[in-house]
Amino acid sequence: MKKHLCTILLGTLFLLGCKQSNKKESQIMERQSSDFSVEILDREALNLIDPKAGIQIVASGFEWTEGPLWIKEGGYLLFSDIPNNRVLKLDSNNKVSVYLEQSGLTGNNPKGKEPGSNGLLLDSNDHLVLAQHGDRRIARMEAPLDHPAPNFSTIVDNYEGKKLNSPNDAVYDKAGNLYFTDPMYGLPKGMDDPTKELNFQGVYCHLKTGVTILLDTLTRPNGIALSPDEQKLYVAVSDEKHAVWYQYNLVAPGEVNGKQLFYDVTNLIGIEGQQGLPDGMKINNNGYVFASGPGGLWIFNPEAKAIARIHTGRLTSNCAFSGDEKKLFLTADQDVLRVDLKE
Repeated sequence: MKKHLCTILLGTLFLLGCKQSNKKESQIMERQSSDFSVEILDREALNLIDPKAGIQIVASGFEWTEGPLWIKEGGYLLFSDIPNNRVLKLDSNNKVSVYLEQSGLTGNNPKGKEPGSNGLLLDSNDHLVLAQHGDRRIARMEAPLDHPAPNFSTIVDNYEGKKLNSPNDAVYDKAGNLYFTDPMYGLPKGMDDPTKELNFQGVYCHLKTGVTILLDTLTRPNGIALSPDEQKLYVAVSDEKHAVWYQYNLVAPGEVNGKQLFYDVTNLIGIEGQQGLPDGMKINNNGYVFASGPGGLWIFNPEAKAIARIHTGRLTSNCAFSGDEKKLFLTADQDVLRVDLKE
């Protein structure tokens, strides 16, 4: 009788577990179907994405995700969880593991709310390069990709002897020059932080000869990207009062001119369902701009026409392509999403 009773109890617990698991999966599916949609604004977008494209939550439960980076060798995604000061790894089976601790704050600096790494990228030698909020620098991880460790060397941490604010996003050109933005989001008290040494939020280029300032008048420079031919530089401005993307002519390494408004979404700020500001972005091989902004992610053609939107229902910070550009990964609040793209 005891054995029979145990069997019944185990069976009941199993069924309850299945129901709870099914309920959780159902809730995720419901959240996916209700939050996600693809809006085609111009037929040109149909060459890139289907209006019924699959959009999935592939990882969840983080505090604030950012800086997605596809690692072709190994076929996995790295991304930052800024408040928790770590980089995580999403493998091909959607399994998440901690890749790197102390990703942005390695010393005893004031922690603040966002001490971790933000933007992630690879240099020409496949070293991981991190925009570190807590340490207020762009740094290179000296350990190999397959054996990560918080062993960093500084690439740049100051401008004319003054400490950077909190480097946010960065991109290399083909010659190895590093372009990056430096707003104040990683400082414990933001604009009012007593340790802030620069009186502006800059866009810089780190050349082999040193660091040069490109722009010092943008209020909140954030995402940054280069066109495939490296003739254009794009910068997102995450300012509620002036939420825009700018485009510049890159006339020489570390030198820009011809400031041009690429797209303005200031009128959407504060409208229900249009949460978020211009943030991280990537440009595909054909020059299409995929940029996080109000409501989720925007897709622009090279002529600055908005041709599609991916509505995520959550604050969306950045994106990254898989190596073949068939998948688009989005860091969106506590989640990482994957979107199917056309070949």
